[in-house]
Amino acid sequence: MMNLEKALLELVLPIVSDKQSVSVKEMTSLNENEILLYVYAKSEDVARLIGRQGSMATALRNVMAIATRVENKRISIKFEAY
Repeated sequence: MMNLEKALLELVLPIVSDKQSVSVKEMTSLNENEILLYVYAKSEDVARLIGRQGSMATALRNVMAIATRVENKRISIKFEAY
């Protein structure tokens, strides 16, 4: 399986303004069929990543879900500001 952290980071970097402050971490989930990814960025960049009415976040989740369908897993992406 491809590195999902790196793939999500490649999708996120062109969107944010401060590319140095963005990080993506994979966390363990209680459900073995779920992959949990956290995107950490500055608050203005998190707002940009979520988008109006969550449209950008939904698009990112849909693109990343394609990569996990091969292994019959779900993906959850959470956005955190610092």
